[in-house]
Formats: sequence, structure tokens, C-alpha cells
Amino acid sequence: MPGFDTKGEPKDYTVGALVQANYGKKHHFRIAGIPVGRILAQEEAKAAEQDEEKKRALEKLEREKERKDGSIIVILATDAPLHPTQLQRLARRATVGLARAGGHGHNPSGDIFLAFSTGTSVPVQSISMTRREVDPFKPTPFTTDLVDDSSINGLFEAAAEATEEAIYNAVCMAETMIGHQGNKIEALPLERVKDIFDKFSI
Repeated sequence: MPGFDTKGEPKDYTVGALVQANYGKKHHFRIAGIPVGRILAQEEAKAAEQDEEKKRALEKLEREKERKDGSIIVILATDAPLHPTQLQRLARRATVGLARAGGHGHNPSGDIFLAFSTGTSVPVQSISMTRREVDPFKPTPFTTDLVDDSSINGLFEAAAEATEEAIYNAVCMAETMIGHQGNKIEALPLERVKDIFDKFSI
């Protein structure tokens, strides 16, 4: 995203998101506001009515989801120079991206949002064995660049958008899995998702 450095020169900053998305209920899932999850869940329920085994598996899965909602972990990274309080505020904006994808943060859901910046550096050791640059007994400040709070809105928006996109990437790239006791979780049917988008774009 476009911004400025401390000299007022144009400079681009980046906000990236890494998401572990094992959370939520299918009928809540949305992509760009389209209720993709609800449509797929209705289709699955209708198909299960014709297949007793699928119906039992679907009911079992629903019972498990009612018991435990899963969890989501979002790690935000940016090269914008932010101090710890600003990073806490940035991390909270990940919830906006989660909400756009249909997440509600239910009670049994374990949600973790963290953010870090590579845009600032703090000298860990400025005293060498051969040359004493500072007196360790006399407090000596140093300067560093920080983003002005009044100009941080663009980073907040980028955090929300990066989180939303990372959730879509995680869900769309997931593969069908068979777990303990033969429990099977189907991957998102991407071709069907495309059909749904075509219908809503008319």
C-alpha cells in the first residue's frame, strides 16, 4: 500500500497474513458477500436425504461442530514501522477479515491474532569489548521511525483484506481428508463455487 517515509518521500508498505483456518460452520462461510457455504450446505442436506449413509455422516459432523467450533490463528506481518500498541490494534483488525468470510467467533472457538513489524530495529547491544559507545549507567535514548497514528487507517484496511484473502486461500487450497475412524472431510468443490458465482453475477 502507498505511504511515505520520514522524509515525506513516497514509499510502499506491505501487510501479509498467515492463517490457520480450522473453524466455523459451513453455512456461515461467505466469499465476497455471497453465501457460498449456505448454498453448499443446503445442497448437501438435500443429497443426503437420498443416501442414508451420507445422512448419518452429515448428522454426526453437525453434532461435532455444535460441540466444538474449532479455531483460527492469524499472524499479520508488516514492514511498516509500528510500535507494540499499534501492532495490537493492527492484530484486532484481523477480526474484520474473519467476519467478512463468515466467522462469528463463537464461545468454543479458540481465536488467536498476532502481529509483528520488520520496519523498526532496536539495538540489542551497542557496547563492544573494544569500544564503549554508551555508558550503561547513564540512560541514553535512541531514535527510531514510527507511523503516525493519524495515518494508520490504510494499514488497518490492509490487515482486514489480507486476512480475508488468506482465509479464502486456505479454504480453496484445502484437500479432502480422511481422519480418525474413517471420518471424511470433503474439500470445497471449487467448480461448484464458480457456478454459484456465475449465478450471483447475473
